[in-house]
Amino acid sequence: MASPFPFPIPTPPLDKAETGNFLTGSLLIAMPAMADQRFANSVIYLCAHTAEGAMGIVLNRPLARPSFDDLLKQLGIAPVPPARRIRLMSGGPVDNARGFVLHTSDWTGEGSLRVTDALALTASLDVLKAIAGGAGPRQGLLALGYAGWGPGQLDAEIQANAWLSAPAEEKLLFDAGDDTRWRRALGLLRIDPALLSATAGHG
Repeated sequence: MASPFPFPIPTPPLDKAETGNFLTGSLLIAMPAMADQRFANSVIYLCAHTAEGAMGIVLNRPLARPSFDDLLKQLGIAPVPPARRIRLMSGGPVDNARGFVLHTSDWTGEGSLRVTDALALTASLDVLKAIAGGAGPRQGLLALGYAGWGPGQLDAEIQANAWLSAPAEEKLLFDAGDDTRWRRALGLLRIDPALLSATAGHG
């Protein structure tokens, strides 16, 4: 089986001095009135947001199949059973046969993109080999597929009140609380979802 890790980010994130108002490294939190049901109540980590587009990983759509062990078997990665496991997510509706490991930056490899000082995205099998062997990054998750936006598309959706943005916290990214992740992400902004309006408040 071919590796599922080609890397379709629109462009690498810009250097910090050039990012302006771009949201690389932030969370996107779907508003309750999100019209696209693929993203209802979703929390997305933005791995890239530039003038050329955006790419992110959905954090709260766990996959029951394949299991991590089954995926390692398919990819020919030993040992199985592995010394460590990470959670599998449906990372978004685009190219869901492709895999991406979002992880802490204490481990990086040749296929890694450092998103922030603390987090990286790896698009090679090296990280899975390291994890299976008991090493690799301290925290991580494997996403199949991703969420993608063309130039200006995400900015327009934010202006239309489809998304809120929030700082990313490691615990919220990597813990097992998928059922509560959306509500906890809103809690980072001290927002009660019951009080959110579907109407944009732009004056």
